[in-house]
Amino acid sequence: MVFTMSKKKNAIAGGRPRDPSGEWSSSELRLLRGFRRPIDIQRWLDKIGYDPAPGTRSPRWVMTEKKANCFEGALFAAAALRCLGHPPLLVDIRSSDNDDDHVIAIFRRAGAWGALAKSNYTTLRYREPVFLSVRELVMSYFEVYFNPWGEKTLREYSLPFDLSRFDRRRWMTTAEDLDFIGDGLNRSPHRRALTLSMVRGLERADPRLVRAGLLGAKKEGLFRPRRAGKRKNQKHAA
Repeated sequence: MVFTMSKKKNAIAGGRPRDPSGEWSSSELRLLRGFRRPIDIQRWLDKIGYDPAPGTRSPRWVMTEKKANCFEGALFAAAALRCLGHPPLLVDIRSSDNDDDHVIAIFRRAGAWGALAKSNYTTLRYREPVFLSVRELVMSYFEVYFNPWGEKTLREYSLPFDLSRFDRRRWMTTAEDLDFIGDGLNRSPHRRALTLSMVRGLERADPRLVRAGLLGAKKEGLFRPRRAGKRKNQKHAA
């Protein structure tokens, strides 16, 4: 799936963020006005708290509470990218059954893909827009996508998922729980990242890399992996 945009469409008129919904308050627009580049959005996400609580709240809630889980962070990033002229696109990254899934907001610059993300792991966040396909972008996470035991767990990824289909439900500002977006994303087409033979041959990540990935992690938000042969009952977000 290919998304294109003209330079004119991707511009910020007068340095002011767009408000496609007409729903942002003046204080919210002031915050969004401070984001001139995607990296500014990522730096704001890195500063706010990681929220391990269940549920999926809107970007407005994230702006008010200044905390987010993985999915909420991706939704906020997509909304903020939209104000910079990018389409609000998510990619769902599915793990093995012994780890959390992850969601990223993606954007395109000069024909190459980059990503923004909120994560309890330092290794699963920003990606520069240097990847020539969505698969290439997703696979940049592979070596650093591991559970606390160091098992490399990335398995599948979705095609770009356009959030504008939910504009009628005011996904950027609603007080409604946004589980319906998660349901739609889960039902969307996904592709395998690895073959079964590749999975069988995987080695564990270097323990030093695992420690680096967990630097500053909120322990109550970490997935608790089970021993081989035991399946987890519920997925959360990385």
